[in-house]
Amino acid sequence: MADLSSTFVGIRSPNPFWLASAPPTDKEVNVVRAYKAGWGGVVWKTLGEDGPPIVNVNGPRYGAIWGADRRLLGLNNIELITDRPLEVNLREITQVKRAWRDRALVVSLMVPCDEESWKAILKRVEETEADGVELNFGCPHGMAERGMGSAVGQVPEYIEMVTRWCKQNSRMPVIVKLTPNIADIRKPAEAALRGGADAVSLINTINSITSVDLDLFAPEPTLDGKGTHGGYCGPAVKPIALNMVAEIARSPATRALPISGIGGVTTWRDAAEFLALGAGNVQVCTAAMTYGFKIVEEMISGLSQYLDEKGIALADLVGRAVPNVTDWQHLNLNYVTKAVINQTDCIKCGRCYAACEDTSHQAIAMSDDRVFTVKEEECVACNLCVDVCPVEGCITMRELALGEVDKRTGRPVEAYANWTTHPNNPSARAAE
Repeated sequence: MADLSSTFVGIRSPNPFWLASAPPTDKEVNVVRAYKAGWGGVVWKTLGEDGPPIVNVNGPRYGAIWGADRRLLGLNNIELITDRPLEVNLREITQVKRAWRDRALVVSLMVPCDEESWKAILKRVEETEADGVELNFGCPHGMAERGMGSAVGQVPEYIEMVTRWCKQNSRMPVIVKLTPNIADIRKPAEAALRGGADAVSLINTINSITSVDLDLFAPEPTLDGKGTHGGYCGPAVKPIALNMVAEIARSPATRALPISGIGGVTTWRDAAEFLALGAGNVQVCTAAMTYGFKIVEEMISGLSQYLDEKGIALADLVGRAVPNVTDWQHLNLNYVTKAVINQTDCIKCGRCYAACEDTSHQAIAMSDDRVFTVKEEECVACNLCVDVCPVEGCITMRELALGEVDKRTGRPVEAYANWTTHPNNPSARAAE
């Protein structure tokens, strides 16, 4: 099997799969169980400073979004940082790290925005021999109202300031966890880099209300007739996370900044996509909470087999897709495809026809005996028919060859080399 051993900002682990800071990493018993299951590392659930205890709700903490088959697509949580005493957490972190030297153990932190608070907790974490710290600048609920979490993560100047404090007052690698509740993810990443961050991790949860109880008329989860916004995570946020990881990985200002990818990682394929877009490792939460810690076994075996089949090392996968991420105006408008329906695989459900006829380009014909065919003179290759078809691979897109006439425009397909001066190219028009 492919070697999955990973080194991220100097932190070694047997594989790139870490558990994210969350309920699964709140106690020694959970973390040890995770290590035994095969996880390469954990980020311990966020610690706060000594002082008034954190009080979590004693009712429902999660709301959910399900698919048609009741598969969990997203979780909305209103849980705060750890409500266990700091001393207890630090003692358990020390015990776990000393017993599991080969596994990564990073500690998530969130304290008030003053240097002495950060300096004090960093010193105590260093004494545990943890491998590094993750600064939680992402939590969008509960703590943000107290001037922490995303209240810091939404202000680049604060990110830079706190990151610099941590680098000046600690020998440990500092990972800055970014909030997605911001217009341009590159700005906080640049601020973290200016502050001396060793890496960033993203995304944290997205501000959300997942549903409303239509009898109580209150957001869910509902406590005593009231609800609040929470943090959204799970498979549903993966597209947002992938885009934000890619934005940082391809930006000239931050492309050298290591990234720990977070957001909906459920399978080895999800992890491979994050890695291909520039993440050095991945963190997982919702999948573990849904299926248990042993889900990492499938992730490890799947990624190993994929790398073996491709004949590449783990390091070769990281960032492999970044050069192919571009802005819309640089896409090749000379590239033309047309939908093709495989009649052998077609189950005659008519979804492609209904979708295209009602909402798109009327490019699919239906015969009296429900045979569906593509009208190439109308097809713009939007891919909607592929996306709504319940049979994988039944509808595909065929690339038109150079010189082949596009029946919709009546023009032959041109070579890509002509694209730089093509009249449809926005860059060419701008240059004029």
